[in-house]
Amino acid sequence: MNTSFLNNDGNYLPRPVAAFLGARSSSRRRIAPGFTLTEILIAIALVVIIVTVAVTNLNGVYVTGQENAARLFVTDEVETALLSYRTDTGNYPTTAQGLRALVEQPAGVANWKGPYVKSGAKLQDPWNTDYNYACPGNHNPKGYDCWSSGSDKTSGTTDDIGNW
Repeated sequence: MNTSFLNNDGNYLPRPVAAFLGARSSSRRRIAPGFTLTEILIAIALVVIIVTVAVTNLNGVYVTGQENAARLFVTDEVETALLSYRTDTGNYPTTAQGLRALVEQPAGVANWKGPYVKSGAKLQDPWNTDYNYACPGNHNPKGYDCWSSGSDKTSGTTDDIGNW
């Protein structure tokens, strides 16, 4: 008689009856619950792929946000400040005076009622480079040019963001 099939009372059961009742053979190996190393490695690989895609997309959003911030400054914010300066003093700041004239009164300028921007830190683009200013401008000869050198921090390249 096969001694590997016992009922709850310790009596031996024939193999077909034991199989029918769901009895386990003592010779069968039990499988431990949990994940295999292969399953864990696959899960880690999937997480790495998802994180890589997410970081790549977030970087694109960040770069676009920087460009939009620079564009907003050179087209709207500085325009308002320069118009207030011009209204008070009669002219735009000269190229030599630059945008600092919006924060600190230039020598020899009467009726300056600034500062026209809240802080000098606003005069730097998102890449921590001073905004460029020229009056009269090359692109706007009857007004001024204001631009950011862009992410490459070099003026006169394709990534410049200006008010033209």
